Order: sequence, then C-alpha cells, then structure tokens
Amino acid sequence: PWEEQQGPVTEGGPWSRERYEAVKKHLGAVGALSKQYWQYLACKVWKEGCEEKEEEEEESSRSPGWSLPLVGQDYLEILSAWYCSFGKCCETGDCRIVNNITGLEADLNGQLHGQHLAKEVVIRAVRGFLQNPQPEKALVLSFHGWSGTGKNFVARMVASHLYRDGPKSECVRVFISLLHFPHHKYVDSYKAQLKKQISETVQLCKQSLFIFDEAEKLHFSLLDAIKPFMARNGNEGPVDYRRSIFLFLSNLGGNAINEVALDFWRAGRAREEISMGFLEQQLRLELQEPEENGYAHSHLLQENLIDFFVPFLPLEYHHVKLCARDAFLAQGLPYTEAALDKVAAMMVFVPKEEKLFSAQGCKSISQRISYFLP
Repeated sequence: PWEEQQGPVTEGGPWSRERYEAVKKHLGAVGALSKQYWQYLACKVWKEGCEEKEEEEEESSRSPGWSLPLVGQDYLEILSAWYCSFGKCCETGDCRIVNNITGLEADLNGQLHGQHLAKEVVIRAVRGFLQNPQPEKALVLSFHGWSGTGKNFVARMVASHLYRDGPKSECVRVFISLLHFPHHKYVDSYKAQLKKQISETVQLCKQSLFIFDEAEKLHFSLLDAIKPFMARNGNEGPVDYRRSIFLFLSNLGGNAINEVALDFWRAGRAREEISMGFLEQQLRLELQEPEENGYAHSHLLQENLIDFFVPFLPLEYHHVKLCARDAFLAQGLPYTEAALDKVAAMMVFVPKEEKLFSAQGCKSISQRISYFLP
C-alpha cells in the first residue's frame, strides 16, 4: 500500500524503484534477524518447545543463507544472563552469583567500625579465593571476638555481595548451634542431616557459602563430620567442594583479643598497630586449651583446615557512636552529636578502671535509639 501511495517516480529520483526494493529487502532481513534473536533468547531462558526449532535451524544452516552472527550470540548470552539474574531460569543457583568484591570492600570500609584487621583479612582471603581458577580446598575462615563486634554483620555482608539474594540465596546455608543442634544425644542424627544438607547445596550451587554461628557450641563430632568438605581432597565423587566457603563465628578468643587491645592502649599505642601475626598466635593458643568447646576436641586445628583466624577487636566509645549514627541513617531519622553521645553513654564499658571497651559492642544500638524519638 505504501508503494501505491507514492505515485509514479522517476528511475533516478531519490526514491526510485531500485532504491525502494533495496530498502525493502534490507528491512526484511532486519525483521528476520530480530525474530531469530527473539527465538534464540526465548530458548535460552524458557527452554520450552525449542527442540523442533533447533532442528529446523540445523536444516536451514545446511542450505545457503545467513546464520546468527557470532557477535549477536555474544550479546544474547549477556542478555539471557541479565534476564536470569531477575528470575529462576537455570537449573542451579549459579546464575545469581555476583561476586561483587568491590562493593564488599566499599561497604566494609564504610560500615564496619574499629576492625582494620577483619577488613583486610576478609577482603584478601575472599578475593584471592574467587580469583583462583583451581583452589586446592574450600576457603575456611574463623571469626573470633566478643559479642557485638561485627562477626555476624560481616558474614551477612559477604553473603549479600557474593549472591544477589544474599543470605536467602539457595547457595547460602546458615546454621546456629543452639537452634539447629541443641541436644548432644541426637548428634548422630545431626551429623547425617548436616552432611546431606551440605552435599545437596553444593550439588545445586558449586560456589556455596556455609555459615556456622556460635561455632564454639558445636559438638566436636559435628566439626569432624564436615571435615572432609574442607579438606584438600574435597572432591568426593561427582561433587566438588573445593569452591565452597565456610565461615565459623565464635566468641572464643575474645578475652585474648581484648587483653592485647588493652595492653596497646595502656602503652599509648594505636589499635591500628596491632598486627595479624601476633593476634593469630594468641588465638591459636586459647583455642587449643582443653575447655568445653568443639575446636579443642576436633581435628580442624590439628590438620590446619582453618585458613584464617579473623580477630574482631573490642569496640571503643567513638566506635559505638558511629554505630549509632548508622542506625539513625538506616531508619531515615535525623540525629545530633548530643543524641549519639546519649546512645553511647547507655552502653556498659569495661574494665572497671578504664571503662574503655563496650561490653555489648554495638548490639542493641538500633533498639536504643527509639528512646530518643519524639
């Protein structure tokens, strides 16, 4: 119809019949290419009814004609991966892995206060592990320090920056000792369940993250039961566990860490001068003491399966004020320096003489700011 409306045209005019036919042919090719792009994308995402189309494409590829350009395939791979990031279109959870180390480093620097050692160790360990194409074993980190110093906070942050769904990802499993394994008389049943859950998670998602909170309260036989998943030969049969990450969170070692921090303060030295090598040695000595903790009785320490002991230092008054500021900002509330001082002053500080470290760390800060709301 468009051709009929144009009326007579001269052969040499701007819209001669030869040029019109060329443009028409070009637009037809673009339309066919767009249709093939859409079919290719639909098959990549939904995978339904694509077998017949693939057979037709194979037959057509044998005859002269054009096929999907290589560059177009690259773009469609990117586009289908982008679509999969918003929905479940793949068989495993791998398509929702983001591994945003840059974001993790930025958030640790901006939101984790008073923990220069934890920031450095976590970033270096996780980045190095993810960049290694063939790790020898799973990455095992053990977080130690008083309650409220940021162990859970960092574990959740790692999950949020490695997986788009964060701690709720199918690739992440969180175990709390007293919640999931409360009775020692059922330890054999717990062992079977734990090994099954770890195996199923790794089968679903090769890069899996396992977080064990209150790890010092785990029965030592549970730690020994999961030892093969962390060992250097962690490739049992068809399932490879060497791309997994294990985080153990424990209050053990908190006293040793606090003593070191207090000694530095009394000597007039900045806490940033505390070295990782010195603290790690103190941590190992305390963990090996024959107390009622799973670490001392398990083979994790004996066989050096823990790659890094991550110390969390006790928090001082100005760190608590920064936590209070973050809590006000997180709730979208205005704050003043006086309000931050009042929140920090509500916390208990130890030892009795110096009143230097917050006994609760930054725990319950978000609840305490409600006292200062109108």
